[in-house]
Amino acid sequence: MARPAVRVDAVLVQAVIAGALSFAHLHDLAAAAGQDGWKAWAYPISVDLLLVAAWRRLRTDGPSRLAWCWFVIALFASLGANVATAGLLDLTDVPAWLRILVAAWPALAFMGGTLLAHSAADRAPEAPAPDAAVAEPTVPESEFNTEPGPALEPVPAAAEEPPQLTAADPAPPVPAALVDHARKVADDHRVRTGVPIDTDTLRVRLGVPPQLADAIAAQLA
Repeated sequence: MARPAVRVDAVLVQAVIAGALSFAHLHDLAAAAGQDGWKAWAYPISVDLLLVAAWRRLRTDGPSRLAWCWFVIALFASLGANVATAGLLDLTDVPAWLRILVAAWPALAFMGGTLLAHSAADRAPEAPAPDAAVAEPTVPESEFNTEPGPALEPVPAAAEEPPQLTAADPAPPVPAALVDHARKVADDHRVRTGVPIDTDTLRVRLGVPPQLADAIAAQLA
């Protein structure tokens, strides 16, 4: 047997009944306070809409003072109308203060709805997450070196420029390999240019200080 397409929800039926009764009580109170005709029917709609708007703000943006304030105001207006029409108030002789409250309700509800719709949430800002690079723990090197391997040779530091020698210093010793290399450089310069290489050009080609270039040039002469 197929199930019916429409299923009656007891909670929904209860909500409809409670809403209709509250709607009627608000209408009766507004009419007793001098709001006749369509205005008396508009008051229950205004109260219920403000109550729903405040509850929606609480559900979407989280608890806030603004949403809770207008939720309590709308709830007090709805409950107050229900209690007032339960025989505790003579609806044929409504006091002046209640007439003032009913007359001022439209402006109050308009202000509450505007604030709920257009104001930012006043929740406390969340603390920023710590920097991952700072919070990352340092793993000891011993945990990675599980097996012995070849020893790594230290990387030599960049060669510093040798100190400049003064004229009073003796000529530095020149290695034979450097002299042979300088002789090849000089021969290549002679072949390409047709003239012997001078000391400054030799110093630039070899990348040596002036005193050492003079010593090499003396041995090439």
